[in-house]
Amino acid sequence: MTSVSVSVSVSVSVSVSVSVSVSVSVSVAGSSIRVSTGACRVEISRGKGMQRVLVVGAGPAGLTVALELARQGLKPDIIEKNPVGSTFSRAVGLLPSSMQIFEASGVAETIRREAIVFEAAVFHVDAKQTARVSLLAESGQKSMLLGLAQDRTEAILKTALQNAGVTVGHGVELVSLDLKKSHAIATLCSGEGGREVREYDLVVGADGVRSNVRRSLGMAFEGFDLPELWSIADIDVEGWDTSVFSVFRMSGGRVAVVAPLEKNRVRVIANTEDAVKSLPVPITVTRTRRTATFRISVRQVPQYNHGPVYLVGDAAHCHSPVGGRGMNLGISDAADLARRIIEGDLEGYGVTRHAAGRDTIKFSERARRAMTTRSPVVRFVLSTMLKLLERHDRLREPLLRRLLELR
Repeated sequence: MTSVSVSVSVSVSVSVSVSVSVSVSVSVAGSSIRVSTGACRVEISRGKGMQRVLVVGAGPAGLTVALELARQGLKPDIIEKNPVGSTFSRAVGLLPSSMQIFEASGVAETIRREAIVFEAAVFHVDAKQTARVSLLAESGQKSMLLGLAQDRTEAILKTALQNAGVTVGHGVELVSLDLKKSHAIATLCSGEGGREVREYDLVVGADGVRSNVRRSLGMAFEGFDLPELWSIADIDVEGWDTSVFSVFRMSGGRVAVVAPLEKNRVRVIANTEDAVKSLPVPITVTRTRRTATFRISVRQVPQYNHGPVYLVGDAAHCHSPVGGRGMNLGISDAADLARRIIEGDLEGYGVTRHAAGRDTIKFSERARRAMTTRSPVVRFVLSTMLKLLERHDRLREPLLRRLLELR
């Protein structure tokens, strides 16, 4: 009689993906045969040892975190309290650094097909044009400043996220967070009133300036609020040059900026009660999508995490829209955090991103004060500098590289 014994050993290493090696030993009548399959890698979305991640907020920062995790095999839950995606644009410009982040997930190409290239910033004193400064860097296409309405950027990211196997849970709100030593207990509420309690290894707060995540944990949001009332208008226009930023400086420190979003769509922002009426030149409005007034907050959390909870984007910092850094800073936060989650090294996230946020706030505040100054001397110096930048590439190029965060 032939005796056959089979032993199988399986070793499994679980991280974002699973490495499996299988060896089989067969003994037949005193002889042995050993077969090894070697190692293979299998991507999974959940499994023993896999981190369970909740992303709260489906703006550009939250979607970027979720997409960066999902494309590398860790599929998070992502919730958004609004029942549908926004159709309004709060941010406009996409820096080359953001587009570089989007290359890995494939959304950069889609964005470039839709986006507008900002060729120049055109400056005016009242209605008179005083300088036209090129925004086209010598390093080419991938160094361009692009303009795309935030709602379109979000839609593109959301489509890519769905293709990666993750769907945004719209109409789901975070009710509370209970932090344990190594995980968090999240209580979620759907629009229908149902509640669900889930356990997560990590929670990412990407839910904006009024972050419920930040507030629920009592995290400080240090800074100040500016007293001036600002206004914004998201409008469709006719006969406006949508290849340029248009900046209007007026008496009394008033300023208005027209930023193109699409071929016939712009965003107007001003430090007055009515952005469109504040423009010193005529503009033909064919549709008003949204108007609003707001006050600027300049704030930052001193610490970007509380136990297993991490903040990104406006939940961690906010500042003036002057300079167009807010959305891009949040996208960089998100990509850095996702990378660290994948690599299992979250140690330096807070220090790195706090420094980046602090520098951006300083830049934005300097730019806001310069644009809204009432000082005749400062206004004259600014006008002179802009004219020099228009005429001399050697002066313009280094400044442009800094503004576009080109390395």
